Amino acid sequence: MSTSRTERVVSSMVLLLFALQALVPVLYIVVLALSSEKIGDASWGHLDNFATAWEQGHFSQYMTNSVLIAVLVVCLALVLSLMSGYVLGSLRPRGADLIFYVFLIGIMVPSEAIVLPLFFDMRALGLTDTIWAVALPQTAQSLAFGTFWIRAFFRGVDPAILEAARIDGATDARILVSILLPIGRPAIVTQVVLTFMWTWNDFLIPLVMSPSGRMRTAPLGLAFFQGQYTQGTTLLAAGAVLVALPVVLLYLVLQKQFISGMTDGAVKG
Repeated sequence: MSTSRTERVVSSMVLLLFALQALVPVLYIVVLALSSEKIGDASWGHLDNFATAWEQGHFSQYMTNSVLIAVLVVCLALVLSLMSGYVLGSLRPRGADLIFYVFLIGIMVPSEAIVLPLFFDMRALGLTDTIWAVALPQTAQSLAFGTFWIRAFFRGVDPAILEAARIDGATDARILVSILLPIGRPAIVTQVVLTFMWTWNDFLIPLVMSPSGRMRTAPLGLAFFQGQYTQGTTLLAAGAVLVALPVVLLYLVLQKQFISGMTDGAVKG
C-alpha cells in the first residue's frame, strides 16, 4: 500500500521533532563545554576547557580503567554468547529451551537486586578493587542478553546451509567460525556496540566493587569531578563530553552494521 505525500510529510515532521528532542540537550552540553569559564565573558570556542577538565578530573586514569573493563567485558561476553547462542539456536540439544529460560532470568533481574551479594562473594575471593570484580558481573549480565540476541539470529539461518556443511564434513566449530560468523556480522556488531555502551555507562557495579576507587570508571570519575574538583558548569560539561565521546565514536564507525543488525533482529526476533 502506497502512502500519500501528506502522510510522508507528517511522518517526517514527527521524526524530526523526536530527533530535535534528543539532540537539543546534547548540543546544549557541547556549546556549554566550549563556553568561557569567566562570568560575563560571552566568547566561545574554548577548546582548552577539555584539557583543563581532563587534568583536574584525572580522567586519564578513569578512561584507562573504562577502556580496559569495556574491552574485557565485550570480548568475554561476545565469545560466550556466540557459543551459547550457537548451541541453543542451531544445535538445539535436549533441554535447550529450559536452559534458554535460565539465561532470560539474567535479563529480568536488575543489578540492584544482586550487587550486594556479589560484593560479598568477590570480597571472599579477594577480587574487590580489581578489574575482575567489575568485569565479571557485567560480563554475566551482557551474556544473558547476548545469548538471547545471537540465538534469535542463528535460529533464522536456513538449516539447509548447516546441513550441507555437515555433509561436507565440517565440524560444529568450523560451521560456527566459517559460516555463521560471516552471516551474523551485523548481529555481532550490534551486540558489541550495545555491550560496550552498557559497560561504559554502568555506574553501580564499579562503585560497589571498588570501594577504594582503584578501578573507578569514567562515569564515576565524572560524578566525583562534579563534587570535588569544580562547581562550574563549563568544565563539568567538558568532562561529560569527554566521557560520552568514546561511545559516540564507536557508534559512528559501526553505525551501518549496527542499524542492519537492529533491523534484522527486529524481523527475526
